[in-house]
Amino acid sequence: MRRRSVLLAVPAGLLALAGCGDDDSDKGDKTSPEPKSPSAQPTAKMDGPVPALLGGTKFGERPEIARGVGKPSDKLEVKTLIAGRGPAAAKGDYIQVNYLGQIWDTGKVFDTTWDKGRKPFIFRVGAGEVVPGWDQGLAGKKTGSRVELAIPPKLGYGEQGRPPAIKGTDTMVFAVDVVGVFNSKSAAHGSKVAQDNKDLPKVGDNTDGKAPSVTVPKVAAPKKLVSSYVLEGDGPEVQETDTVLVQYKGVLWDGGKEFESTYANKDLAQFPLPRLVAGWRDGLKGKKVGSRVLLVMPPELGYGKEAKENIPANSTLVFAVDILAVA
Repeated sequence: MRRRSVLLAVPAGLLALAGCGDDDSDKGDKTSPEPKSPSAQPTAKMDGPVPALLGGTKFGERPEIARGVGKPSDKLEVKTLIAGRGPAAAKGDYIQVNYLGQIWDTGKVFDTTWDKGRKPFIFRVGAGEVVPGWDQGLAGKKTGSRVELAIPPKLGYGEQGRPPAIKGTDTMVFAVDVVGVFNSKSAAHGSKVAQDNKDLPKVGDNTDGKAPSVTVPKVAAPKKLVSSYVLEGDGPEVQETDTVLVQYKGVLWDGGKEFESTYANKDLAQFPLPRLVAGWRDGLKGKKVGSRVLLVMPPELGYGKEAKENIPANSTLVFAVDILAVA
């Protein structure tokens, strides 16, 4: 059984799926592909008829999609507009995408990550975290691909729709760019940074997807937070409001015993940074995506006097964290 992470500052059960769009009323009429239809059967028809792309035809550009012509299909229609050459998204993998969604009949855009201030969306393929049309239509697609989907209501939000933007009779059309695919073998691939402080733990710099070694020195633990690069990536800096997709390994300063690891679980972790313990929030903010980071956090930035699973009270914690992506 997969263990619940001890890193969250609030019980994991309080976390709900976050929408791609913003629920604030002053943000407009945005929605996202997240809530799933209760009755969905695999009905994919590959390379079927989809509306034409009028502009923004290159990968990474905001697309402009024509209105649908005629009556839309009652099956999922999927067309690969640009065939990528990177890793393919298998069931259980995390996939990072940019997307634009609009209504077949009207051509009205209801949501897009290409809006200013938005970031690519990350979800786990085949886990029911998105509408079935996304789970089915994006499975197997390679990094660097642009895919167009026409999703009938039964593989979208069903008869209830997603008012007011999407009625229960609306077919949704999406253009989706596959930015990245991540799984339990993913790792940071940044440039190596010297680890020359003998009073700090040494972290392995392997990039083969296996757990890095973490060797804790036999000296007194630091009193302040340590956050330093082991591998420095070249991606965007982590913002304090981001959700991070990571590989990590956590050990105790006293004795170096491992207490939690995504490598042991054979699964990645995705966390909203604001809901993590202070040592993670402060230690990862400003660090670059693609990096491996050493975090050493004193008890007051971890769990203080409170004991957790495999973590005694008043423990100094040591982490090796690979920042794979942010959303």
